Amino acid sequence: MSESFEQNETREHIEVQSPSPDYSGTIPRDGYYLAGFWIRFWAYLVDLIVIGSITRLIVNPIFKLLDISLSDGSMFAPISILTSIVFYGYFVLMTKFFSQTIGKMVFGIRVIQLNGAKPSWGTILFRELIGRFISTTVFILYVVVAFTNKKQGIHDLFADTTVVQEKKKLEFTPAV
Repeated sequence: MSESFEQNETREHIEVQSPSPDYSGTIPRDGYYLAGFWIRFWAYLVDLIVIGSITRLIVNPIFKLLDISLSDGSMFAPISILTSIVFYGYFVLMTKFFSQTIGKMVFGIRVIQLNGAKPSWGTILFRELIGRFISTTVFILYVVVAFTNKKQGIHDLFADTTVVQEKKKLEFTPAV
């Protein structure tokens, strides 16, 4: 029975084409372990806590100081607009400058392009603004991460990015 019921612990090996040969010095040749649904989910929850904290520690006191209503339920209320700016700004700026948000840092994962490079401004803006809007509007689409080969969410599919584990390298090898 042990011969016919072997557990195969190897993971799918994914290769992609690099756009230019000058990335060869910065792309690890070992590959990456892709970050799956649950680790990304927990990182996102940490990010929501950080964003909520920023909003409550900085935005809310300013609104109270200026005597602007915090309870207006309108989508176009000043608090709603500023909260959205904090939400999207956090993801765009953290992902661009660090390739990861605080939640991703806590769990040791980061965003890369499928060619292994650090994402460009255009990629980040597209991924975080368009893709994140779709993922937060129809939250069930976030589950797509669990079912795609490269563990990509809708926003990753649109932007040709994926999320990988920093310390482990093996599963995803950018072709150089």
